[in-house]
Amino acid sequence: MHRETLPIDQLGAWIRLNNVKFNGVKITALQGNRGSGLVTTAERSTDNPLLMTVPNDLVLSLETVWVYAKSDKHLRQVLEATGDYSRTARGAILIFLLLQVTNGTTGRTIGVSNPFREYVKFLPLTVPLPTFWTESEREIITGTSLEAALSAKLNSLEREFALLKEKTSSIDWCQKCWWDADSGTLMFHDWKIVDAMYRSRALDLPGTGYAMVPCIDMANHASGDSTNALYETDSDRNAILVLREGKDLAPDEEVVITYGEEKGACEMLFSYGFIEETIKSAQELFLDLDIPDDDPLKLAKKAVAQSAPGFRLFLHGDCTHWESSFIWLLCVNEEDGLDFKILQNNDGERELQASWKKEEITDMSNLATLLKLEPLWDVFELRAISQLQSRVEQQLLRLEGSKNSVDGPLIIGEIDDDVRENAMRLRDLEEGLLLHAYGDFETKKSQLLESAAVQQYLGTTMADTPGLSEVDFSFSTAENMIGRQFPRIFRSIDKYKFDTGLALRKPQIIQSSVGDSSKEATKVSKAMFRRTSHEAEERLEMLD
Repeated sequence: MHRETLPIDQLGAWIRLNNVKFNGVKITALQGNRGSGLVTTAERSTDNPLLMTVPNDLVLSLETVWVYAKSDKHLRQVLEATGDYSRTARGAILIFLLLQVTNGTTGRTIGVSNPFREYVKFLPLTVPLPTFWTESEREIITGTSLEAALSAKLNSLEREFALLKEKTSSIDWCQKCWWDADSGTLMFHDWKIVDAMYRSRALDLPGTGYAMVPCIDMANHASGDSTNALYETDSDRNAILVLREGKDLAPDEEVVITYGEEKGACEMLFSYGFIEETIKSAQELFLDLDIPDDDPLKLAKKAVAQSAPGFRLFLHGDCTHWESSFIWLLCVNEEDGLDFKILQNNDGERELQASWKKEEITDMSNLATLLKLEPLWDVFELRAISQLQSRVEQQLLRLEGSKNSVDGPLIIGEIDDDVRENAMRLRDLEEGLLLHAYGDFETKKSQLLESAAVQQYLGTTMADTPGLSEVDFSFSTAENMIGRQFPRIFRSIDKYKFDTGLALRKPQIIQSSVGDSSKEATKVSKAMFRRTSHEAEERLEMLD
C-alpha cells in the first residue's frame, strides 16, 4: 500500500479538533535527524505537573476498538471473522490500524470516520525495527538472543497474515481492497507496518492495559534519572502526562518518558529499533532450552510444560540471576520421582497428569518448590546450573563463531549505518552478560560441589560406575550433573571448541568473567578439553 502522510507541524489542528489539552508543551520535529518529540514551550515545575490530557475515547485499547465496531460494520466484520485473535488487545488494535491505513490508500471509504484515520498519517512511513532488516542485516545478529526472537517474530507475523487472508477473503470489501489480484493492495509488508506501529508506540496504561495513546506516544525514551515525565490515568479515565517528582524543565527542553526500565538491550532493539547510548549492559536476555531427544519422557514433559522453553538471564546489582520453571523438567526423570499418567476426565477426554513421588502436580511452575523439599535438592540445583551454564557456553560459542560471517556484509557495505551500530552494540553487550553469567555459574557450581548431599551422590554414582574418574564426573558440563543421558551434547560442544580453536581461549574467557577466582575454572577447562583428542592434549600445554 502507498500510505499517505502529513507533516508533523500540521498536527496542531488535529489536537484542537479532538480536545487534547497541552499545558506548556508541544510536539515538534527534533534536530539531528531524530524524528519528532515533545518539548516544553515554557518553564514547567512539579508545582503544576500536568503536561497533557488525552480524552479517554482517544485511548486506543481493546475496549475502544470494540466500541468503534458497534457503529462500524466493516471493522466489526473483520473482528468477528478473526475470532479469538481479535479478542486480544494486540489483535484488535492491529486490525483497527489496518483499516485506517487502508482508507488512505485504496480510494474507497472503508468504515466509519474516526480520529485515528487522520492520526496515522502523522506517523512515520518507516519504523526502524529489525522486522524490516534485510537478510544481510539480519546476519549481523547471529549468535545474539535477537536472532531467535526475530526469526520467531517473522514466522508469527506470517502466520497472522495468512490467518487474516483465510478468514476475510469471503468478505466482499476485503477481497476487493486487500486480496484481489487486480484491485487488492495489501501486502505482508503492510502487516509488518501496523505491527511496528503498535509495538513501538503501545503503552501499558494504568487501569487500561496495553493501548496506543495519541500525542503521548510522540514522547521519546530516556532511562534512569534522565526520565522527566510519566503517564498515568486520571479519575475520568483520561490518559495524562505529568512531570516526574522532583523534575523542573526549562523552555525548549525535551520531555521524555521511559519505555520500560526493566527492558534489556535486545528487547529495546526488537520493539523500538534502538539501544540507548548510555546503557553499559545488555541487562537481560532470553535463551531457549530443549529437552534432548534421548530423554524417554520428552513428549510427556513438553505436553505438560506451561512456560516458555527457556530461561531469562538478567543482571541484578553485580551478579547475574536467572528465572525458569522449564529447566526443572530437564533436571529430573523417572528414577528421581517424576511420573506421568493418562487420566480420563468427566467428559470422557484423556489428559496427561504429572506427579512427583505420587504427589499430583497441577501447576508445573510448582515443581521447583517440591524439589526444594527433597534431600537431593543440591543435586537437582547443580544439574540445573550445569545445564544453564552449558547453554550459555553454546551461545558464547555461536556468538564467537559467527564473527567471520558478520564481517562479510560489513566490509561489502550492505548494511545501514544505524543497523550496524545497534547490532554490533548488541553483540558486545550480550557477550559481556554471557561471560559474566558463565563465571557466576562456575562459582555456584563450585559451591554446590562442596555440599554434603552432592558429595554423597557423587560417591554413590562413582561407585556404581566402574572406570568413571572424579575429574570426569565432577567437571563435565553436561554428562555429570544432567546424567549420562546427554553425552552427545557435551561431545558436540567439545568438538566445536577444538575445531574453532576456542579451547585455547577458554581460560581467558573465564578470567575476564571472574578474575582471580578463576584458577579452579581453568582446571575445569583443561579437564574438559583433554578428552577431545591426543592432539588437543598436546596443545593444552600452551595453557600452562
